[in-house]
Amino acid sequence: MARGKLRIYLGAAPGVGKTYAMLSEGHRRVERGTDLVVGLVEHHGRPRTEVMLHGLETVPRQEVGYRGAAFTEMDVDAVLARRPAVALVDELAHTNVPGSRNAKRWQDVEELLRAGIDVVSTVNIQHLESLGDVVESITGVRQRETVPDEVVRRADQIELVDMSPHALRRRMAHGNIYAPDRIDASLSNYFRPGNLTALRELALLWTADRVDEYLQQYRTDHRVSTIWNARERIVVGLTGGPEGQTLIRRAARMAAKGAGGEILAVYIVRSDGLTSASPKELAVQRTLVESLGGTFHHVIGEDVPHALLEFARGVNATQIVLGSSRRKTWQYVFGPGVGATVARDSGPDLDVHIVTHDEVAKGRGLPVARGARLGRSRLVTGWLAGVLGPALLTPALLTLESGPGLANDVLLFLFLTVVAALLGGLLPALASAAVGSLLLNYYFTPPTHTLTVQDPKNLVAIVIFFAVAVSVASVVDLAARRTHQAARLRAESETLSFLAGGVLRGETSLEALLERVRETFAMESVALLERDGDLAPWTCAGSAGSGDAPPPDRPEDADVDMPVGDHLALAMRGRVLPAEDRRVLAAFAAQAAVVLDRQRLVGEAARARDLAEGNRIRTALLAAVSHDLRTPLAGIKAAVSSLRSDDVAWSEEDEAELLAGIEEGADRLDHLVGNLLDMSRLQTGTVTPLIREIDLDEVVPMALVGVPEDSFTLDVPEELPMVAVDPGLLERSVANIVENAVKYSPAGTPVLVAASALGERVELRVVDRGPGVPDSAKDRIFEPFQRYGDAPRGAGVGLGLAVARGFAETMGGRLTAEDTPGGGMTMVLTLRAAPGRPPARPGLPAQATS
Repeated sequence: MARGKLRIYLGAAPGVGKTYAMLSEGHRRVERGTDLVVGLVEHHGRPRTEVMLHGLETVPRQEVGYRGAAFTEMDVDAVLARRPAVALVDELAHTNVPGSRNAKRWQDVEELLRAGIDVVSTVNIQHLESLGDVVESITGVRQRETVPDEVVRRADQIELVDMSPHALRRRMAHGNIYAPDRIDASLSNYFRPGNLTALRELALLWTADRVDEYLQQYRTDHRVSTIWNARERIVVGLTGGPEGQTLIRRAARMAAKGAGGEILAVYIVRSDGLTSASPKELAVQRTLVESLGGTFHHVIGEDVPHALLEFARGVNATQIVLGSSRRKTWQYVFGPGVGATVARDSGPDLDVHIVTHDEVAKGRGLPVARGARLGRSRLVTGWLAGVLGPALLTPALLTLESGPGLANDVLLFLFLTVVAALLGGLLPALASAAVGSLLLNYYFTPPTHTLTVQDPKNLVAIVIFFAVAVSVASVVDLAARRTHQAARLRAESETLSFLAGGVLRGETSLEALLERVRETFAMESVALLERDGDLAPWTCAGSAGSGDAPPPDRPEDADVDMPVGDHLALAMRGRVLPAEDRRVLAAFAAQAAVVLDRQRLVGEAARARDLAEGNRIRTALLAAVSHDLRTPLAGIKAAVSSLRSDDVAWSEEDEAELLAGIEEGADRLDHLVGNLLDMSRLQTGTVTPLIREIDLDEVVPMALVGVPEDSFTLDVPEELPMVAVDPGLLERSVANIVENAVKYSPAGTPVLVAASALGERVELRVVDRGPGVPDSAKDRIFEPFQRYGDAPRGAGVGLGLAVARGFAETMGGRLTAEDTPGGGMTMVLTLRAAPGRPPARPGLPAQATS
């Protein structure tokens, strides 16, 4: 079942008339005979909007109970059971009452579209997910009901409903939008001229971007050769903190300002475990970035700024979005921070945007996991606390006239040892215990200033101090190692879960998977190598990497290789991986083998489909031979038998009529057999075009020799540029197209055959005024043995347009079908202009006035 089409009326602000426009569209479609119902419309007591509901069939709403009250929502089941051609559904961003079929109304609309029902809906610009922060900053109102931008962008048609701020405020003042008791408050708050102007600008910019996407699609479809601007790829650096959602939305707005913008959110996983990141917050941010059409990436890297820049350059990014640091002022003594480092090292090819947010300078909080491999600053601090701390504590205690006593001295030195263990790990703590024992013995244990211990109790105290210090340091170090292992395993599990999820859903190609391996392990190039046997040479099944470091051709040439079975290996070039990373690499390699097998199975399935298509064509060919070919043969046989009969004396007029019937049947046979042979050549790939430069007005008249002169009008200007085609194939294509148009065109209405130049291509248009073809069947009419409806005056096996398109594509051209304004169908044959000739320019009048 074909998916329904979605048309959205996008309002620049509440009250601009989007619901009224939707209802007007509903009345127009009903007048054209379209089966249309109102699924749900909110008129909000506006009399003019309510009047527009008259004359439209409305599906009764469904009553939903919630907390002792009754509410009404759209009855999706009733609309599906009614199965109209078109349904009107208002307020796409509406949140349904708990207990409804779906949480959001746009999800209800998705169900209708999947059922093949066209939907006309409405939404305001402030309800788009990516604009939530901007709208709140402008109006001071946070929109609770939002719809993902991707849902609106997927609409087949988007029409902006706009109105100037002053006109909208007049509508408000006249009571056409809200009740009289709400007018003054609305005009002085949400409907201020500045707010409305800003919302209007947002709507215009968003719609302009959508128009740019349509234009880009048109250029792609028609192979327009123009200057191609670099695509904006925006990398969002996430820390797992609460500011991530702000950064993602800001990046989405930046990407939306240019057609084709792409968002890549990346979270750097340290090789020594996770940093201060909330798994719940990361999950929320991943959902948000995917709802905005972006992708979420986990990357393992020891140095976060370096890994972020490597990832950005690896994906050919143009911009990086980072949040202002959450560190407090005193914390900058440990370094400039990730944002400043990335901005410093980004170079001229990357723009770095530092975005402010509500968490700036509020502190990063305690980390949820600490690795055993501590940073340089912590190691230095640990050694200072373990060695310099006891040295400074000793003179401080000696200055006291009556010291705190040996027991308290031991506790103070033990405190410094614990601090050294917490900051620097095992070695600084052991050093602190040794230094503290010597200082306690030399300065605080009688006799002082000597290493001799006179009282056995003091000796026991020093020994216990050293043992406790060593024990505490060992426990702290062991806990750090266990934390590091747990954090690393969690990081690995998250990375593998993302990988496995994409592979199982079939979303990852082999090249994309290898690129993920390269960026995850920060390698220069990756290749999946295979061979048929132990002595056979290695071949590359897939690769990813830059041209400066080509993928290795053999596992022996790689810096890292991971075998997958006996004859498959994953080879990487760039650096040597630590042993603990090979476990994750092995999982990637196994998944790469699975993806490779799946791709080959898909290829085999495609070949099986081709075989099935061949069988279908052969079956259709047998049917054609049994009917369409036998019909003219029967006519020829009957006419010949009549002429040879001695029982009847035929007049000259009768003989001429019988001979004309024989000639007509032979021509039909020749045409049918020619199309069958051409289709067979296209199916077997034996058509070899002989391209040469030729004028279109030399080929088209030759193609129309067999068409009655009064059935077409020819308009091929002589000043058109030459085209690079195979004249024979072009002649056959044009003949089939024109014959098909004449067959379906009404009697007495000639078919127009016109040519024109546009840029670096030439278009030949064949325009008829026949019944036309709906959009859902425009591609199907080019399939072999397909005819739309009943041919009114002709016969055939439905191969003419299939052969025409096949020959056009063989010559590097394109054949498409369009609607003729006023009714009918237009076949557009697009051909390449001859190379080296200037593009045709439309003629200018001799005089121009301004």
